[in-house]
Amino acid sequence: MRIFLQQPPVAGENPKFVKLSLEQDLFGGWFLDRESGLMGGRSTRKRDIFTDASLAISAFEAARDQQLKRGFRVMFAEGAEAPRP
Repeated sequence: MRIFLQQPPVAGENPKFVKLSLEQDLFGGWFLDRESGLMGGRSTRKRDIFTDASLAISAFEAARDQQLKRGFRVMFAEGAEAPRP
């Protein structure tokens, strides 16, 4: 699953973005990759590893919901069960 969120642009500033992706590795584990920053600028990445799919999906949804509460909007979502706000 992948989702791209962005804050509405403010005059004179690049909008902030958040990319979340949830993928299964070759050993049956799951990793949640988070990237955030300014469009066209620096970004930071964080990766969390999970052994259970349900915990990984819950963490993905919690991260998405947290960003939606902060004013981010879903620009793109992809996956078998692409989450919808």
